[in-house]
Formats: sequence, structure tokens, C-alpha cells
Amino acid sequence: MPSSVETLEFQAETRQLLRLVIHSIYSNKDIFLRELISNASDALDKLRLESLTGSLAGVDISDLHISLEVDSDARTLTVRDNGIGMTRDDLVELIGTIAKSGTAGLLEKIKESKDAATTESLIGQFGVGFYSAFMVADKVTVHTRRAGTDSGTQWESDGEGSYTIQAADDLPVGTSVTLHLKPADSEDGLADYLSESKIRQIVKRYSDFIRWPIRMATDRTDADDNATSDLDTLNSMKALWARPRSEVTEHEYNEFYQQISHDWLPPAETIHMRAEGTFEYEALLFIPSQAPFDLYSRESKSGVQLYVKRVFIMDDCEALMPNYLRFVKGVVDAHDLSLNVSRELLQHDRQIQGVRRRLVKKVLGALKDMQAKDAERYAKVWDQFGRALKEGLLEDTDNTEALLELVSAASTHDPAKTTTLREYVERMKDGQDTIYYLTGETRAMVENSPHMEAFAAKGYEVLILTDPIDEVWVDQVPAFDGHRLQSIAKGQVDLDESADGDKETDGDKAQREQDFAALLPWLTTTLSDHVKQVRLSSRLTTSAACIVGDAHDVTPTLEKMYRAMGQQMPTVKRILELNPTHPLVTALRTAHHADAEAPALKEIAELIYGSALLAEGGDLPDPARFTRLLTDHLTRTL
Repeated sequence: MPSSVETLEFQAETRQLLRLVIHSIYSNKDIFLRELISNASDALDKLRLESLTGSLAGVDISDLHISLEVDSDARTLTVRDNGIGMTRDDLVELIGTIAKSGTAGLLEKIKESKDAATTESLIGQFGVGFYSAFMVADKVTVHTRRAGTDSGTQWESDGEGSYTIQAADDLPVGTSVTLHLKPADSEDGLADYLSESKIRQIVKRYSDFIRWPIRMATDRTDADDNATSDLDTLNSMKALWARPRSEVTEHEYNEFYQQISHDWLPPAETIHMRAEGTFEYEALLFIPSQAPFDLYSRESKSGVQLYVKRVFIMDDCEALMPNYLRFVKGVVDAHDLSLNVSRELLQHDRQIQGVRRRLVKKVLGALKDMQAKDAERYAKVWDQFGRALKEGLLEDTDNTEALLELVSAASTHDPAKTTTLREYVERMKDGQDTIYYLTGETRAMVENSPHMEAFAAKGYEVLILTDPIDEVWVDQVPAFDGHRLQSIAKGQVDLDESADGDKETDGDKAQREQDFAALLPWLTTTLSDHVKQVRLSSRLTTSAACIVGDAHDVTPTLEKMYRAMGQQMPTVKRILELNPTHPLVTALRTAHHADAEAPALKEIAELIYGSALLAEGGDLPDPARFTRLLTDHLTRTL
């Protein structure tokens, strides 16, 4: 006798929700297949677990798999598994989750949501991903039989307002979901889901690393025009991150890296980790050997690929990797997230933030190990990604110390090699407690700067910082290992020694100040349009003058950078320092003492200021006037 058919009506608000799912919730209709394959994979996992530990011990699990079956004549696509299966009550409970209490609250959240991705995530949280099948199908039929039972059940619905459920005989253990497909419609985002190439594409993108084989019969024609049908496995099942590191070869790591990064070079470092506990995940991360061409482009993407139980969720998951580590490639596979989690929710998920912290520490730790064990390889990595890593000194205060340990910079110690801050500290002179640095556009400009003269003469090492970002981070980081960072072009510098190594006495200083007591105020007034003070310098040995800033002034280079970005910056007047032993300065002092009103003195003052500005690579306020004054004075000397 035929079994009786029950027709169950959905509640009114459930019908509203179904219409939203079918017509407007999911922005990418392809994911219906991801959802159904993921459900099938879960069913296989459950059967395997029950066969090992539960009441189904001894059940044959030798060929657990998922099958995709296409019937072009009937326009159906079936997703079949030989997993745990469901009873009638399971069908109502699991597939009928959408009719559970809480639907009204979900509807309200969907109406409030303005972001399609956030709306998709809400659907996922309520466990109704199965209903994405109605985006592409006019009718869905489910046949299922739970392992350990003798009878099966059929569930069917058109997604409009009701579903039918009835007993079904002679069903194999497992579940099949048959979709009666709508016609392809490119304007509505409906592809031809009967197409072998389209099915292969979706499986490759979303389900390639599912642990169970996904099979599909493929029709082919042999050399004699005979039609044959082969059973192909569509997914690779090679989730390297789920295997112990000892079982993965370097070749496999390199091949996987090249697949996800499209980089033809092998990675500089591979990081394979697994975390267990309240939030389980596996991660396989790679530090590339070379920077991508768009690393510093605004359009550059950051983040790694996110999977949930081997199901692909999204590329470039920013929530898992900070922007300054945007060059890191790889995969994070979380076990306890919804398949439809959105980027917005990830940004605020506390567990995800915990994963992010551990991933960052793992990457920085791997770079530190490379620095200690393979300095040459680390130098190449720093050359490619050092500028990006230094962005972390502005963004990631929790890891400032770890990032400072990684900083590698040119210095006056060795013209051919860079140095770390740790190495600099180990070489510091007795009594020195400050790390000295100077920023500039090129190494040559920095090395030839007047600011360097006294430091070179007295054997003090100076870091040479030429990245644009160096102008910013050195002001944000107060110290390294208890040693203050100080620009030799800012503030007062007192090395407490003369060029020949003899310490200057207080009496010498007092006499020098008295000798220049009249000239310095006059120069400050004369050059008041350009500088806020003229004073004597202890940082010069051969140049007549240099220009310095106060300790907290914005540097001219940084000022230019801000203006180039369209930010209005007030002009910062700096300080002109004079070398009291230079013949030009002593001659100016003598001439001023003899006749403070001589017209030529103001022109000499302008020339000294302009020369100091040019020596540091600055821009003259009036190049034509400077050239004319210089020409006139040179002419008079001939």
C-alpha cells in the first residue's frame, strides 16, 4: 500500500523568510552547492564517528563519498552521500530548522541589515543554508534513510509555503537532495548548473579540500566514437594544513603555495600550526621570497584564505591578519564558525581576534628565528618586506618590541651591511645611552649631511634611515631596550668632547658664548622669516652651519609627505646652528663687531642659511635671489 503523505504548512513569517532566502539574501547563487556538499560531508563525518564509537560500530565505512548526478532531460542535479542519513523526525528537526522559534527575531535583524554579506551571515547563524537550494530550484526533493534503521523518508517542497513528508521504501543508507533546476538566467545570476564545467568550477573553488571524494559521472567519446561514462573525482582532498608537518614534503608545500599565491618562486618560510582547545583551527602560512608588485598600492588586498572545516569561505580575510602583514599568504581552517560568517562579524568576533593575535606572534616569531639562524635569507626578506613591517610600529602597539627586534637598517658602522637595533646597542660606546639616527632621501645625502660631522669625528654610530615611513615610526617609538631613539638633526646634541677627544671645559663654553653674544641675536632677527633661533653648534666640524629642529618638530620631509597627501600643514620654523670654529663664521663675527649695519652682512647671513638648507637637501625659499647674491659676492672676490 502506498504510504500516506503529510503536508505541513510553514508559518506566515517562515514563508517571508523563505522568500528572502530565495530571492534576495544570497548575493552569489553558486554557494548553494557549497552548502549541500558541506551538509553531505558532515553526514559522512557523523557516520564515521558513530561507526567507531557509537551504536553503529561495525558499519561499513570503506567507501564514504559524495556523488553529484546530472539528469539533463529532467533538468535535475542530485547531491548524494552515503553518510549517517536522517529519520522522519530528523528531517523535521534539521531541515525544518527554518520553522523553529526565533524566526521573527531573525526577520527583524534581516530587515535592519543594510549589508548583503551581513544578511548572509545571519541566515548561516540560524542554520538554514540548505534553503539556498531554492535560489536555483523550483522544487527540492530529499530522500534519506538513517544508518541502523530499515525505512526511509521523502521530503519535498517548492519553497512557497508548505512541504510534504512521507515514508519511502528501498532507500540506501544516506541522503540524496535532488534539485529541479530553474532555467539558466544570466541577468538573475543563474548559471547553467547542469554544465559539467560549471559544476567542476564550483567544487574546485569551494570544496576542493573536503576530506571525502566528490564524484561525478562524465560522458566521453572514445577514438571509435563510442560513448563511455567515467566516474571522476572532482576534488583534490589534499588539505595540507590538516596533515602532520612530518607527512608533508617541501615540494608539496611549495606547490600549494604557488597555487594560492600565483608566485613562481618558492616561499622564504613555511609556518604550519594547529591549535586545539575552546576554538580549534589549523593554519598554513607562507612568507614569500619577493614582494608582489602591488604591495604598496591602495588596491592591495590583505589577509589569508578562510576555510571552515575544509570548506572555502573567503579570500583575503582581513580579520585574521593585520595590514602590515598583508604579504603573508596561506590558509586558516576554523572548526567552529558558520559557513556564512561575514567579514563584519569576523572583525568583532573575540575568538577570531584571539586567532589573529596567535597568528601574528607566530609570523613574527618565524621572522625572528630566520634572523637568528639565517641572516642572509632574512636580509633578503627584510629588503622585500621591511617597509611593510615598519608600518606595524604605527599600527600594532602590542607587538612593538617584537617588531623593533626585526628592524634592520643601514648605519655608519658598515657601508655594505645593515644592522639590527640589538647589534647597535651591543656596539654602543661606554657611557652612551642613546640610539642616534638621521633620516633622509638617500644614503649619500645622509652620510654627507653636516649633522654627521661631529658623530663621525668622535666615532659614534648613526643609523641611516631612508624609507619614507622612517620619518613617522621613529617619532612613535620612544625607546628600544631602554635606550632612547634620537635624531641627530633635532634638539640639542652635546657629545661632551671636542673633535680631538679632549673634553671642553665650562670656562671654554662660557667664553665662546660671550664671543658670540652680539652676533647670535642679530642673526636671529635678520633671518626671522626663516628660522626661530640662531645658536652655536656642537655637532659641526667642517661645515659652517646646519639647520636643526626642536625635539618634537615635524621634519621637513614629513611635512612634504603630509602636503603631498593634501593635508594642510603650518610652516615650521627651525633653528640655524653655527660652527663657532669655522673661518666664515668667525669672519662674520668680526665683521659684525666692526660694523653691525654693513649691508653686506645681511646678504652673507642669507647665503649661510641657504647653504645650510641645500646641504641637507632642502628647498630654497627664493632660489633666484640666492643665486644672484652668490654670484655678486663671488664676483667681488675676483
